[in-house]
Amino acid sequence: MKFLKHKREAVDVNLTPLIDVVFLLLIFFMVSTTFTKETRLTLELPQADGEAPANLSDMIEITISVNGDYAVNGKTVINKEIKTLMHAITKVAQSADSTLRPMMITADAMAPHQAVVTAMDAAGQMGFVHLSITTKRPVEAN
Repeated sequence: MKFLKHKREAVDVNLTPLIDVVFLLLIFFMVSTTFTKETRLTLELPQADGEAPANLSDMIEITISVNGDYAVNGKTVINKEIKTLMHAITKVAQSADSTLRPMMITADAMAPHQAVVTAMDAAGQMGFVHLSITTKRPVEAN
């Protein structure tokens, strides 16, 4: 007796559905992922209705004008670069433990946001830990 041999067909695996599922999962995870921003410099925001600090004599104050010009303890800084600002702060805070001194940033309400961020960045790079931003009391309606 003679049996007929069946030819084996080549097995093909269709990868198209697998690739589609992988791309859909990739898109899902890309869309649903949240990104967190971590800050390097923590701020102590003052209360608007609080009392003024008692010892203002050892405080370093950075004043920012409406044009974004800096002044450190009343002395105007030559330009708006961060290195110049850091040099001016170093001249004012000449002691070894100067980074423990409180620093106050006083900016005009219409000052550029970049100028305030540059002042905060300079304070953070120099290691100041007690940073405050000046506010004014709200006007009460009668």
